[in-house]
Amino acid sequence: MYRNLLLPVDLTDTFSWTRALPVSLSMIKAFGGRLNIMTVIPDFGMSIVGGFFPRDFADQAMRKATDALQAFVHENVPEAVDIHHIVARGTVYKEIMVAAKVVEADLIVMAAHGPGMEDFLLGPNAARVVRHSRCSVMIVRD
Repeated sequence: MYRNLLLPVDLTDTFSWTRALPVSLSMIKAFGGRLNIMTVIPDFGMSIVGGFFPRDFADQAMRKATDALQAFVHENVPEAVDIHHIVARGTVYKEIMVAAKVVEADLIVMAAHGPGMEDFLLGPNAARVVRHSRCSVMIVRD
């Protein structure tokens, strides 16, 4: 079955993992394998915006996100699970796609809200991952 899962989480939004993490852990428990858990620090976008932040802001953000992801895993994932931490910076759905390729994920598990008007105008990350992924994607609804 699926033995190399990728679980993207937003550490500032519990919705992104409250249902998707238990599903991922159940699959790992049933089939074995590794859980690759990732978080993405959004990119600034325009370089002019970056000028308003301290020079080492990006490095500090990466360190804080790494610490936060490790604390999250320590609190929410049993020690027996084979886990790989990933912290990326950039466009969320693109970084998920890159990570899935690098770790050779055979399944991406993510949470998704029901569609709202902003989803039709902007396109949610989950929809983009589903459209562009080369591996299977499981969307866990609220």
